[in-house]
Amino acid sequence: MQTETAGLNLCFTFGVIADIQYADAENGFNYSRTRERYYRNSLRLLRSAIKEWNGEVITPRFILQLGDIIDGCNSQLKSSDHALQVVVNEFAKSLSPVHHIWGNHEFYNFSREQLLNSALNSKHLRIGKLCDNEDNGIKSDLDSDDPESFYGYHFSPFPKFRFILTDTYDLSVLGRKKDSKKHHYSLQKLKSNNKNENLNSPIGLDGLNSRFLAFNGGFSQEQLEWLNKILTFSDNNQEKVAVIGHLPVHPASTSPMCIAWNYDEILSVLHAHTSVVCFIAGHDHDGGYYLDDHGIHHLTLEGVIETPPESHAFGTIHVYEDRMILKGRGRIPQRVLHFENHK
Repeated sequence: MQTETAGLNLCFTFGVIADIQYADAENGFNYSRTRERYYRNSLRLLRSAIKEWNGEVITPRFILQLGDIIDGCNSQLKSSDHALQVVVNEFAKSLSPVHHIWGNHEFYNFSREQLLNSALNSKHLRIGKLCDNEDNGIKSDLDSDDPESFYGYHFSPFPKFRFILTDTYDLSVLGRKKDSKKHHYSLQKLKSNNKNENLNSPIGLDGLNSRFLAFNGGFSQEQLEWLNKILTFSDNNQEKVAVIGHLPVHPASTSPMCIAWNYDEILSVLHAHTSVVCFIAGHDHDGGYYLDDHGIHHLTLEGVIETPPESHAFGTIHVYEDRMILKGRGRIPQRVLHFENHK
């Protein structure tokens, strides 16, 4: 990395970690029973990651927790609140503020109302308004009392850099009240594309159609318009933008079973803006990476939950004027992400 960065000025660093899925339970397996899941060990790996971040020469400006912080089995164990508190207590030891994304396992354990009133609502960390006039008319949906609202906000940790947290379960059968418009729309969307009685089953679904599973979700038109407005501002102000979400949005960066339902719609928005440099996601525990033909890096982080005790799964991203360099630990490889549209 020293050779890669010779003569470059470091702007800031930030930490990344995905799919911790902690539970005080014996090891289990994934849905297809092909991968072991280390429920208790995930807490030990998180504790080790935070210790390493705290000990770095340059303290990370912030940490991105990419969703699925505790496992859905906590709901059956009646231990959701306790499990969340255990993990939150570990994150409280971090010297860096933590931005939280919501994944499917958050919704197995909590309602949207509960999440909004929990430590997993990190909207108070919003910094760097677009302008003095109420973000130039771009309000976060978090400011709305509408029960159909989505969880999304943006912040600028350094001049000319912006991070946008998105809600990949805005359209979903998870977390939405059954009498809500978004739940009704999502259930119809799901059933029209997946004829299985078990909507988490990919049987009979080929290729990208296998994304239509109940543990995935998508973006509402309102959220896409919100995202488009922020990116337009960033384009006009020569910013570099990282978009964050639990679900990956490019087919080449993940398994087709792990991608957002309407990935094509959000890609159309991202591709319309030169400011976007990357999309960072979790969900697919195997991880993934792809540089698309619009110069956007799609980085999918390997999951802590399926990481053996002797390994690791977290990283620190070093941000320079013309690139990001991911210093991965354990299962997460080192990567250099050049800002293709900002040369």
